Amino acid sequence: MFTQGDIVQSKSGGPKMVVLQAGDTTLTCARVDDAEKKAIEVAADTVNLYHEEGDFGVC
Repeated sequence: MFTQGDIVQSKSGGPKMVVLQAGDTTLTCARVDDAEKKAIEVAADTVNLYHEEGDFGVC
């Protein structure tokens, strides 16, 4: 479902995270805004692919 490099966000909200490694039921992620890319392990069923809502980039 998820692959390395995907941008995800917790279903309950929170920061954007990049997927470092994808397993069957868990993901190893790092916050996009974390310069050190500290690994965070999350359950794959607790996140969604990140998407922005609204008309971004439209002047």
